[in-house]
Amino acid sequence: MTVRLRGRSLRTRLLLLIGVTLAVVCAAMAVTTVFAQHRYLLGNLDDRVTNAVQRSQGWAALHPERDAGLGFLDENGQPAGTLAARLAADGTLLTAQVVAQDAAPRNLDPAQRSALAGIEADGSMHTRTVPGLGTYRITAVGGAADDGVRVLTGLPMDDVQDMIRGLIVVEAVVAGLGLTVAGCLCAVVIRRQLRPLGRVAATAVEVSRVPLGRGEVVGLTRVPERDTDPGSEAGQVGAALNRMIDHVESSLAERQAGEERMRRFLSDASHELRTPLASIAGYAELMNRGPQRIEPELAWRRVSAESARMTGLVEDLLLLARLDEGRPLQSAEVDLAAVVAESVWDARAAGENHNWQLALLLDSPALVVGDEARLHQVLANLLANARVHTPAGTTVAASVEIVDERCVIRVHDDGPGIPPHLLPSVFERFTRADASRARTGPQDGGSGLGLAVATAVVAAHGGRIAVESAPGHTEFTIELPTAAPVVVPVATARPDLRTTIRG
Repeated sequence: MTVRLRGRSLRTRLLLLIGVTLAVVCAAMAVTTVFAQHRYLLGNLDDRVTNAVQRSQGWAALHPERDAGLGFLDENGQPAGTLAARLAADGTLLTAQVVAQDAAPRNLDPAQRSALAGIEADGSMHTRTVPGLGTYRITAVGGAADDGVRVLTGLPMDDVQDMIRGLIVVEAVVAGLGLTVAGCLCAVVIRRQLRPLGRVAATAVEVSRVPLGRGEVVGLTRVPERDTDPGSEAGQVGAALNRMIDHVESSLAERQAGEERMRRFLSDASHELRTPLASIAGYAELMNRGPQRIEPELAWRRVSAESARMTGLVEDLLLLARLDEGRPLQSAEVDLAAVVAESVWDARAAGENHNWQLALLLDSPALVVGDEARLHQVLANLLANARVHTPAGTTVAASVEIVDERCVIRVHDDGPGIPPHLLPSVFERFTRADASRARTGPQDGGSGLGLAVATAVVAAHGGRIAVESAPGHTEFTIELPTAAPVVVPVATARPDLRTTIRG
């Protein structure tokens, strides 16, 4: 039965289970009713049999002689079918008669008399089937002495049996009609209650037919709001399906964005690597054609420059790959004030046409735990970014301070600022203001990895980096956790140290 139900719909299974349950309940109620009614009717019949045998015994006591017969059956009020007998001391029947309808009592034949044999005169009730007369409820009573009067009386059970049979027929008809009506009502209610679940299933089928493995996936069908009521099981399923569809859409959008970033990354990386390789190959070919084509010293300088550029690009890519894999950096105590100061001095040497400023707003050493070389690379990238993308005469200021037990580094310039359309993606890899990647000079442009490397290194140190930019104001902010809680002695606190370096 269980195996057969598994292949059927939920509606069919519910109808079958409810129908079987109702049928069992109706059968139990019918059996209980019939049993109770039968006991009641049988008890009533037993009382009548007891009254009849007592009357018979009273008449027999007035006529104790053995041949007195059963004259009490001739009295008025004896119902048709009543049978009576007088018993000997050993229990044998002396005489036995039955009251006929509108006629004098008649004697029982031998077969009928044998059906009454063996009944003790102890007042207990017996059920016997008398041939030709039907089923009787019989009892016998008598005196204890050998010469005592013993009588047997019985009444037919036809009325009881007819009533029980009628009750069974009525209950069967009523139960059948009730089950039919209940089944129809259950079918209607179940169909109506399962409609939301059907709509949820239709939505799931529609979503399953959408090709999710390729292309942009947007606008997936949702379960209607009326079918997402958390108060019902179908509504909970609908709401859960909508949440799952939302997760699928966001995951697919994220996957597509990741694929687009990967394609752009591969395209940009191949372009950035192809450019120096093409330059190196071109200069090598010119050198092979003879010294009259190009000066060897110039070709060597250009090949070295392009080789260094390609090496730096590959190193940046390898660093990003290691950081993406979660590989740990070197860990040691680093003085950020010294790192920032060295980076500013290096930037001043590379960009003498800018005004460089350094501000150390410290009351205690700015110590962090990390990789000094990588932190120096972060500062160098930020300062180089400010130098390359701002005109001569721009003021670039770098400062270090401690705020709420975090070391804060700020790199500010008053240049033209970052274009608004690039600001949201400025920390992504290969993001460049020059989409064509053209270079008019050795200092123009870049690979677009500097800020991406800075972001990855800062994140690996447990910090964060942010930028604010507008014309005349661009500021990068780096926050790193300090190596230990900062304790500032009041008596020895020193004033702010501000150093200005002008190129």
